[in-house]
Amino acid sequence: MKRKTRRYRQHLLRFSGAALAGLLLCSGPTLAQQPELPSTTLNADIYVIHAEVADTPATRELGLMRRKSMPMGAGMLFVFDESARHCMWMKNTLIPLSVAFIDERGRIANIADMQPLNETSHCAAQPARFALEMNQGWFKKRGIAAGRVIQGLEQFSPATR
Repeated sequence: MKRKTRRYRQHLLRFSGAALAGLLLCSGPTLAQQPELPSTTLNADIYVIHAEVADTPATRELGLMRRKSMPMGAGMLFVFDESARHCMWMKNTLIPLSVAFIDERGRIANIADMQPLNETSHCAAQPARFALEMNQGWFKKRGIAAGRVIQGLEQFSPATR
């Protein structure tokens, strides 16, 4: 009787281990941790923004995907290699965001609200070098609109990179 119990336990352990491995493999991206990104401090008028920096094609593509929340006053700064009419979308992004498109001088061109899990493109109204994503409504609640300047972006000018 003991021999059967031992075999049963061994079989159960093997099956459980294989099932767990399969679950982890199948759910890949949903359980994957996002890479640690560099961060910077920006200012919008009197407000301090703690922003993660997405400045490579891979980090810009991943953005804030699969995150369930973002602290107030935190955001993600997308740094593009050149000024253009860049567009953003919310594929696999779970939290509602507002995006400010910002030109090389730090001036906000336009701000768009974006809905979670929506692949509608939101584009810069004019050539932008940066996009700053914050929790939806953050800019509006603080009276920050097109024409305002975001300070701290000088460090990302092509001459200093």
